[in-house]
Amino acid sequence: MNTPYPFTAIVGQDDLRLALLLNAVSPAVGGVLVRGEKGTAKSTAVRALATLLPEVSVVTGCRFSCAPAAPDPACPDGPHEPGTGLTRPARMVELPVGASEDRLVGALDIERALADGVKAFEPGLLADAHRGILYVDEVNLLHDHLVDLLLDAAAMGASYVEREGVSVRHAARFLLVGTMNPEEGELRPQLLDRFGLTVEVAASREPAQRVEVVRRRLAYDDDPAAFTVRWTDDETALRARVVAARALLPRVRLGDGALLRIAAACAAFEVDGMRADIVMARTATALAAWAGRTAVRTEDVRQAALLALPHRRRRNPFDAPGLDEDKLDEVLDRCGPDEDEDDVPDENQGQDQEQGRGEGQDDDDPEPEPDGPDGGPDDPDGPGGPGNGDGPDGPPPPRQAPDSAPDTTGDGDPVDGPAPAEGDGAARPVAAAPQQAAVAASEPFRARTLTVPGLGEGAAGRRSRARTEHGRTTGSHRPRGTLTKLHLSATVRAAAPHQRARGRSGPGLVVRRDDLRQASREGREGNLVLFAVDASGSMAARRRMSAVKGAVLSLLLDAYQRRDKVGLVTFRGADAEVALPPTSSVDTAANRLESLATGGRTPLAAGLLRAREVLRVERLRDPARRALLVVVTDGRATGGVEPVRRASRAAGLLAADGIASVVVDCESGPVRLGLAGRLAVDLGGTPVTLEELRADVLAGLVRDVRGAGAGARGRVA
Repeated sequence: MNTPYPFTAIVGQDDLRLALLLNAVSPAVGGVLVRGEKGTAKSTAVRALATLLPEVSVVTGCRFSCAPAAPDPACPDGPHEPGTGLTRPARMVELPVGASEDRLVGALDIERALADGVKAFEPGLLADAHRGILYVDEVNLLHDHLVDLLLDAAAMGASYVEREGVSVRHAARFLLVGTMNPEEGELRPQLLDRFGLTVEVAASREPAQRVEVVRRRLAYDDDPAAFTVRWTDDETALRARVVAARALLPRVRLGDGALLRIAAACAAFEVDGMRADIVMARTATALAAWAGRTAVRTEDVRQAALLALPHRRRRNPFDAPGLDEDKLDEVLDRCGPDEDEDDVPDENQGQDQEQGRGEGQDDDDPEPEPDGPDGGPDDPDGPGGPGNGDGPDGPPPPRQAPDSAPDTTGDGDPVDGPAPAEGDGAARPVAAAPQQAAVAASEPFRARTLTVPGLGEGAAGRRSRARTEHGRTTGSHRPRGTLTKLHLSATVRAAAPHQRARGRSGPGLVVRRDDLRQASREGREGNLVLFAVDASGSMAARRRMSAVKGAVLSLLLDAYQRRDKVGLVTFRGADAEVALPPTSSVDTAANRLESLATGGRTPLAAGLLRAREVLRVERLRDPARRALLVVVTDGRATGGVEPVRRASRAAGLLAADGIASVVVDCESGPVRLGLAGRLAVDLGGTPVTLEELRADVLAGLVRDVRGAGAGARGRVA
């Protein structure tokens, strides 16, 4: 859109607007991470903010936006003499999810550097965003190494590009804004911590508020220019308030009382490190300046905590984000009343600190300003669009019952006796599987590493071996396309035999383009981990399901840390179902697992065939991502006609497809039939017991085998 949607026309979303404005006042706050469902004005608000930022003066012809009054002495386009330049609006640069590292930080032309001796550098998006806004939509889908580079540059205010001994450094100070839909996966905790503030946004469920959103959106779509004119005065007033707050910021006092409250809040919520304290201090100072005050009050500390702490207090990926406001108030109250008073009266007395009302509107403005979302002009799923207003995962899971599942199933499925003969039960009609209440999972543990054999080329992760752009160098090859990682020694070896023919008789080396060699690197990739979980009545016996859920939860935690996609197939009664299609959100998988009920017979063949179909479809969508099938079962097959033979055939089909698999043997009791081990043989996979799934138990087994001496033989699953 050539005419951006006015920031002051956004309906509601007070926390989102306040967090963005605080970063506009003080970029040192560290940016904003916006979490929320689709169609909630995330993109619209960020794009609208760019129009509120003051214009910037830049050195004419400088690709790195140096300020004429104080140019960067290390600017690659410099040195610049202090003087006058041109003035332009602040930029809003968008980083695509599929961007490469060179597109983000810039690239050196290694071919020209080696062949012609010219150090040519092409700036990246970090240089374009200097002194403006860098917007990353769906930041949780960005590769980890790109997020690391991005956040490092934001923290240091500079970007460094290193290529085979040639180094370029340039300033990169920008307002970082990331948006994400939690359903599509979470950011790792250490990356979450690098964002200064976070806000949760959701679509309003109030009809009147949604009506106002649609009314403004339609008015904007009909005539963007006329709609923008209606909000010109409000935009001008808000822009002036940002400039005034920036000017007031250096005079704001952060007293010892406010610092004590900040430290007490961070300690009470057990956040790691000291970054939270620093961010809270900067945010509280910006809040005071935004309100036109020169001293930080308790209300500023409280608001700063609500914006800076929720994403830092998560102890593991399955903890829900958020902050206990009652606990926060109790902590602040224990620190006593404010000790500092303002030196000057509020410069914006009577204005709403959180921008709850439309800026610049009169009190008798008949147009309502409800707290709803904005269906902004650039948001494809805005109000009235498909999918708007949908909840993240439907209704909440049912209440969990205590860990006391009965030993009997009530459906004739044998619990711990011998497996039935083939065809058993085929002549009887299959009744609906009785459902038992869901049991809670046992405590998760550190699971052993399960990997896919071979060498892949999938998305960067931390599970299986793969050819990647990052990792240890394992060899070299001729570049296919643009040279990105030079293998220096291989290049020298390729050029050395031709020096006499090229007229080189003395020291030095003549290198031509045909001599250049690309480094082959090996790292780790993320996989698709598909869980096929047996939820039949036999699994509920002897409270096994609690241990099984704890084991799967542990594997989900491992998948989260290794950047995998996960899926969940369950089978019980007469059929199997896809409880969760492959997704990057392990939180969603954990929620589905917790609500999983048990009961009925064991249609093992149906579960394996449904898993095979899921993997087939996913392979069409993402051929480079390799799959790991984790079958969690005791190995009994009792559902359908010839259940044992059909299960063996289904396993054979998966083995023929080349699917790597692991069978988690859940059989318990003094008498074990070894049926899960037979299933692992049919799958061509590895059997692992629940006990062996623990990483500490595996380490103990390895130590025992090594300590038995050279003549001892043992097998570690």
